[in-house]
Amino acid sequence: MKLFAAEQIYAADKFTIEKQQITSDALMERAAIQIFNWMHLRMQGAPVKIHLFCGIGNNGGDGMALARHLQEHGYNIEVHVVNYSEKRSKDFLINLDRLKDRKIWPNFMDSDCEFPEIHKDDIIVDAIFGIGLNREPSDWVVNLMDHLHKSEAFVLSVDIPSGLYTDKIPANEKAVVKANYVLSFQAPKLIFFLPDTGIYIGQWEVLDIGLDSEYLSTTEVEYEIIGKNEVLPIYKPREKFTHKGTYGHSLIIGGSYGKVGACILATKAALKIGSGLATAYIPKCAYVPIQTAVPEAMVLANSEENISDIDFGIKPDAIGVGVGLGTEKETVEAFSKFLDKNKLPLVVDADGLNILSENKDLLKKLPENSILTPHPKELERLIGKWKGDFDKLKKAKAFSKKYACVLVIKGANTITLFKGKGYINTTGNPGMATAGAGDVLTGVITGLLAQGYDSLAAAIFGIYLHGRAGDLVVEQVGYQSLMASDIIEALGDAYIDLFKMPEQSPEQQEQQEEG
Repeated sequence: MKLFAAEQIYAADKFTIEKQQITSDALMERAAIQIFNWMHLRMQGAPVKIHLFCGIGNNGGDGMALARHLQEHGYNIEVHVVNYSEKRSKDFLINLDRLKDRKIWPNFMDSDCEFPEIHKDDIIVDAIFGIGLNREPSDWVVNLMDHLHKSEAFVLSVDIPSGLYTDKIPANEKAVVKANYVLSFQAPKLIFFLPDTGIYIGQWEVLDIGLDSEYLSTTEVEYEIIGKNEVLPIYKPREKFTHKGTYGHSLIIGGSYGKVGACILATKAALKIGSGLATAYIPKCAYVPIQTAVPEAMVLANSEENISDIDFGIKPDAIGVGVGLGTEKETVEAFSKFLDKNKLPLVVDADGLNILSENKDLLKKLPENSILTPHPKELERLIGKWKGDFDKLKKAKAFSKKYACVLVIKGANTITLFKGKGYINTTGNPGMATAGAGDVLTGVITGLLAQGYDSLAAAIFGIYLHGRAGDLVVEQVGYQSLMASDIIEALGDAYIDLFKMPEQSPEQQEQQEEG
């Protein structure tokens, strides 16, 4: 699914209006009907009071049009116009007149008014500001937002929580509506997935308002959302007449005294994701633990406690390096010499990243299309400090381009960057914030590379499967008890889940019943 920038959404509106020969207020009516249908399906005429807070732009126009449909179906509504400017959009005025024609008289609010009483059991529809917000809300509007939050009523935001920008972080966290649910038109927004802005959004859902499919399908975007529909075409099915050599040989280089477990997890994950063969290249102190924990793997041992030389007599198809590796002087030297002779794209994680960040000249030695998988602190060491998520993405994109690598920014919504484009993962959960989960991901991506997936596909598909395995197993063990080894055990279930039919939404169930 594509994520469109604000200017692209405006262009899509214009394109749709011209091609379909409709008016802008007719397009607004589509949006309002979709919101109403979503609410009505769930509320079924419930006698709850609905407060609609409408701005004076097009977002407010959406709220006005929604109010009319709610009133026509017998809902108890109260419309409040947040009168923050003298300017009015044309479609806002059209829908204001339509309300008045139906004897619905909005409560106009300004800096001198008292805020309406809202009870905890009421519903708030937030239609104050849309995607066009370009300045901080006035103090009295910020106070109104605080009033909405203190009511503890359920907040439904139209398209975007009011006060959020689409391209920068709000300076004042109090100047943003905290939405329990957001109904986003046609596509979600990038800000839904970033740590600095996603905190204002409980859940979100996309409403199709009929923007022109030609524009949507042909327009290039900077970011895409990765879900099941996006990874299914990537999947490589197994053929009948094949053998273990068909599915590649993964080499995991890592481990040091006290950090053997990282290499065990990565090696086991590489096999579990489907690599035909796997070898662990480790110090001698890890030999017995790995042979015992992963009997399916082969083992090559180096010096006693730390790897001091990386020289193996095998020809792997993919290499993952860094898990539990350590940063001893001899290990750094061995890693540098290894980079001089290795031509295969690498998966670099953990201490491999730490070595690169402390020896930036080694970055130039990375083979093209290598995959780097830093957590936030490792990323900071690589690209430097940032001022907010948008600055982080800008610097990370520049880094990815400079070193021709796939850069994986691990987090709640892991973002993969390659050649200036971002891919946002939708699987995973807070239970996966646990020791070793990153080592498992390294093994998963390495195992997919070994099977012939290209670097971008291996990263995107691996991150999806890794997160989906975590989602499936957390239903059994809970967030607090989820361990990295549980993720490995659930990778098979994640594969099977790819081909399960999705559960029907309430709208689909209703359509099926009507049919």
